Amino acid sequence: MLFHSSIRRELARSFGATLIVLATVVMTMTLIRTLGAASRGSFNPSDVMLVMGYTVLAYMPTILTMSLFISIIATLSRMYRDSEMVIWFTSGRGLSSLLRPLFRFAWPVLLVVMALAMLVLPWSNARIEKMKDQYERRGDLERIEPGQFQESAGGKRVFFVEKDASGKQLGSNVFIATTENGKETVTSARSGRVQTVGEDRFLMLSNGQRLESTMGTSDLKISQFEEYGAKVGANVLTGSDYIPVNTRPTQELLNNLTLANLAELSWRIGLTLASINFIIIGVAVSSVNPRVGRSINLVFAMFAFVIYYNLLNLGQSWIASGKVSFAGFLLALHGGALVLGSFWLAKSHNAWQWHTLLPDFISSLRKSST
Repeated sequence: MLFHSSIRRELARSFGATLIVLATVVMTMTLIRTLGAASRGSFNPSDVMLVMGYTVLAYMPTILTMSLFISIIATLSRMYRDSEMVIWFTSGRGLSSLLRPLFRFAWPVLLVVMALAMLVLPWSNARIEKMKDQYERRGDLERIEPGQFQESAGGKRVFFVEKDASGKQLGSNVFIATTENGKETVTSARSGRVQTVGEDRFLMLSNGQRLESTMGTSDLKISQFEEYGAKVGANVLTGSDYIPVNTRPTQELLNNLTLANLAELSWRIGLTLASINFIIIGVAVSSVNPRVGRSINLVFAMFAFVIYYNLLNLGQSWIASGKVSFAGFLLALHGGALVLGSFWLAKSHNAWQWHTLLPDFISSLRKSST
């Protein structure tokens, strides 16, 4: 049908352009944030692009929903402005008849949003946490960078190597500062090499000196050595048993319905339900007077989008703390948004006016009470 095909064709163009713009903006912001985290030592600098990719992938349900919402409002507002909607209305097409072509266009997007929220979102979060955990738990030798002061995993040692060779197995002008058991030790050597003894690794220093002092006293002990071994990398931390809830698969959350798991489920399910509601809300708020600018509708639409997603975040924290129930929150937020959007759509479809609708509603209540 011409009516359906024309709307879907324009929606496709608008959706594609909006998706590219939003994805570019999110990628730029994520890259800046990831670079900042890498500079603070949260990630390996070589993994910045991977972390950015996984982060953008986790944001894709929101990006797709927002792109669909904006494309619906932009397309329908343009049709109102160019008086195309008047032509369709006079041909017997009401505002509610837009829902069929919109859902026919949007159902692949809704399926992708659901798949991303239920399957890809926990996987991408798990990959980010894994890379972060591996970098934080790397051994002391892996932290050494030539020409830079590097702190050990426990924060008790500071290493410096002027230059190295053979894949960090040999270095020159080595400096180690240690604070442990109430003593401060500064060790320097002309060269150092890595040597493995059993399951432990030692940094063997050659031709250097060692200064040892007790904190709070003036005692100072200086010693010269031709070769000195410092044990490094033996106590690399093992993985923690704690698994962040946002990295757990959806099936695992369903098998163990704790408050934290229910809160995470409310977020993932809410992403899909919100994308459905935004189609109805988009049709309802897109009706504009051709003589009035459409910027007000766009501002209101963005305001509604921000409020909806903030309520999703707020409800997640409420469920985790036990303030509200899982089913009650989903029904109140998403059911309420569906009812409100449907009522707004019915008002626009039937050309109801608030100043006449409210008195009629009050009079009907009085008649029913009598």
